[in-house]
Amino acid sequence: MDHQSQYCTFWVDGLFFGVPVSSVQEVLRYQQLTVVPSAPEAIQGLINLRGQIVTAVDLRYRLGLPARADDALPMNVIVRSRGEVVSLLVDDIGDVITVDTSPRSGLELEPAPANVPSVVQDVVSGVLALPEAVLLVLDADRAADVSVALETTTGGTP
Repeated sequence: MDHQSQYCTFWVDGLFFGVPVSSVQEVLRYQQLTVVPSAPEAIQGLINLRGQIVTAVDLRYRLGLPARADDALPMNVIVRSRGEVVSLLVDDIGDVITVDTSPRSGLELEPAPANVPSVVQDVVSGVLALPEAVLLVLDADRAADVSVALETTTGGTP
């Protein structure tokens, strides 16, 4: 039985996330966005990915985190979610890491701690306590689901 898991890692507002490599199509630098009028705030726009129109979901808005500084351009983690391709906008890209989750490693996916905001817990399938950091393992399907984000935002009418 294989106990190796690979994660594409990235940061959002100082939080260290990883998404299983099997869900990631590619990682890109900032791409020009086309704004979608009347779209939920989490949907920052659309990008043209070699002729394919891809929805860009800003994880800061999706997770109820503070907005990115105006001069900070997001990076794109392109994931496959429910048969579609979605861009998750993140602050910075990390490395692809391989995690040994065999019983002898002592590492296993654990539930998110209670002190993690509930909106973050909703998109995380668990956490891995790595020697150098705590990795929040993102569920790409739940992260790309902005219908849930609509219920948790305040202000304005949807």
